[in-house]
Amino acid sequence: MGGGAAVQGTTGTTGRVTRRRVRTRANLLQAAFAVFAAKGFGHVSIEEVCEAAGYSRGAFYSNFSSLDELFFALYQERAELIAEQVSGALALDGPDLDVPAAVDRVTEVLLLDRDWLLVKTDFLVHAARDPDVARSLLEHRARLRQAIADRLARARGHTALPPVLGDTDGAAHAVVAAYDGVTTQLLLDRDVEHARAWLKQLLTALLTDGSGTPDHAKN
Repeated sequence: MGGGAAVQGTTGTTGRVTRRRVRTRANLLQAAFAVFAAKGFGHVSIEEVCEAAGYSRGAFYSNFSSLDELFFALYQERAELIAEQVSGALALDGPDLDVPAAVDRVTEVLLLDRDWLLVKTDFLVHAARDPDVARSLLEHRARLRQAIADRLARARGHTALPPVLGDTDGAAHAVVAAYDGVTTQLLLDRDVEHARAWLKQLLTALLTDGSGTPDHAKN
């Protein structure tokens, strides 16, 4: 009985430590995002992140080895959110993808957060100067493209894509490129509604013949 109580106590302590660590990590991510957005990724130190979060350097290093690793945790959170938004919007049609309707849904729900775009752009410049960081960023971007390509591939037998895109991977690259272009403009003009409307026009033109009607519907 005594041994069982000891094990139970250890398990309870471990659970509390795990929950506390999860909370610490989340608080560090939230504080870092705010500091990155306000000052720029390349102008922020670990000490500033710790101060904003109310933690010591030890708490930081128990969760992240560097600011680069912390950024990738932020990037993964938002990349997964965007992939879920896109995949969820595209999945509502079943296999017979209604491209114009799906584009409407995607552009309505897609994350267009200017603060995040500022942080991501700062980090992109940082990665461009460091080949190792660039490789990691390319891998994260590839996961988002793959989520889009997988959904387009499931619909391919029912919905034709413009031949100029080549295949579903090409179409996914085009979708992400359109998103990149629209968000770059958003950084400058700060007009979210215009960004959504423009993205809708671009995606419709990319994934159909430009009229908003899938090719197979005309045959």
